[in-house]
Amino acid sequence: MTVFELEQIIAQYGTTIYSFCLHLTGVREWADELYQDTFLMAMEHIEQLHNDEAANPKSYLLSVAVRLWKNKRRKVAWRKRIAPEQSMDAPGSEAITGEAYVTDSIETEVLRTEERQYVRRAVDALPEKYRIVVLLYYMEELSVAQIASLLRVPVGTVKSRLHQARKLLRQQLTEVWLDDN
Repeated sequence: MTVFELEQIIAQYGTTIYSFCLHLTGVREWADELYQDTFLMAMEHIEQLHNDEAANPKSYLLSVAVRLWKNKRRKVAWRKRIAPEQSMDAPGSEAITGEAYVTDSIETEVLRTEERQYVRRAVDALPEKYRIVVLLYYMEELSVAQIASLLRVPVGTVKSRLHQARKLLRQQLTEVWLDDN
């Protein structure tokens, strides 16, 4: 694969990969770093993009981003055990921008924005193994089989994590919406 081909892949999937990194990390600075590391890793292992296993460049790049993020979280956890430093928990001050909605009134727009924020917070509060599966399934619209391949886990594990994540989200969002009324 040539650098030109890689530039085409970046042009085609760059926005999607960055958006995924932003949702995964929750902090713009970490997302920037993860995004850059993902494409650096892709450059280092450019031959992987030609393998049958990685016939889908988007899926390959998503799997690289997930692996890099998990490795970073693991390293930070290990360092915290040895010598406590800064936390990897995303501060709530960084806002993740969402897609614009066409609305009839200000009230409707405010309600939709509030609902999206509740859902984002609920997804962000999920344990990482559930959050990753939810983001890949709903945000990236990957199939269960693709997610299983990407995460290198059995299909049943992905289904189980999705089910558990939906259950947790339902509980969290029901509590939030019942408290608001």
